[in-house]
Amino acid sequence: MKQRLIRAIAGTFILISILLAIKININWLWFTAFVGANLLQSSITKWCLVEVILEKLGVKD
Repeated sequence: MKQRLIRAIAGTFILISILLAIKININWLWFTAFVGANLLQSSITKWCLVEVILEKLGVKD
């Protein structure tokens, strides 16, 4: 459950930032890059801030 939520949150952030880049300002793509970098970092270190936040909110695996 938690892994599906993490993927859904990341995908939502990416899609929203792309829409904001198209409609508002191209600099929103930096947010897309930030999300991608965090996904890469979590694959290497096996640590994810969103996972920590979801655990504190009581979301179970």
